[in-house]
Amino acid sequence: MKKDKYIAKKSLGQNFITDENFLKKLSSYIVTDKNTLVIEIGPGKGALTKELIKKKIVRLIVIEKDFSLIDILETSFKKAKNIKIINQDALKIDYNKFLNKNSIIVGNLPFNISSGLLMKWVLLSKWPPPYKKMYLMFQKEVGERILASHGSRQYGRLSIITQSRCKVKKLFIAKSKIFSPQPKVDGIVLEFTPHNKNLDMDINSLEKIVKKAFSQRRKKIKTTLSPYINFLDILSIDTNLRPENLSVLEYCKLAKLMR
Repeated sequence: MKKDKYIAKKSLGQNFITDENFLKKLSSYIVTDKNTLVIEIGPGKGALTKELIKKKIVRLIVIEKDFSLIDILETSFKKAKNIKIINQDALKIDYNKFLNKNSIIVGNLPFNISSGLLMKWVLLSKWPPPYKKMYLMFQKEVGERILASHGSRQYGRLSIITQSRCKVKKLFIAKSKIFSPQPKVDGIVLEFTPHNKNLDMDINSLEKIVKKAFSQRRKKIKTTLSPYINFLDILSIDTNLRPENLSVLEYCKLAKLMR
């Protein structure tokens, strides 16, 4: 980090991958062809970018918020013709401007905004979305919440909203030692594949129900979801259950009834 005079910014959640074997392994999981548009979020100094640019793709778009890194990226990839470097905040960008059905989103996401970015891509009003896969790295604890099944302690809003729209698969753990600076926790790489199971559901209704249910996690749903008691009765859901006891499917059914 010191030899190129760039110091990672804690305020931006920057932890750069320095293990080349890990980068090659991650790249090998990302399946592309000559029509694939890859969008990389938070490329940092371009460690993963160097692997992605070697793959069969039509174009690679990298989005980096930190202006200090743009010169490094532009210098490293000045000979590459199929790359576009965008200096913007990934949370504020309008992805509809360049996403298409052959798009793949990839990112070693800054841990401090990873959940917000995921929700931005999962809560799109138009579904199926204009991308076919996402390969994203999260803090291990956040990843476990995304993967969690009902009945578990980690299960909640992140699990339900994400799983209502995507099949989520754990690929592998990223040990903290592969990063610089080294975080206190490990990371986890997840694969997201959009599905069409709930096209007749209003995602905003689902989010409203889930937010209300988990606002008081330890209380029974007859209290937290009292405005929807009639819907719970229609679905024969026991109102003495707690929010984490309802499956993703049951929450989706509630949202469909609201519609």
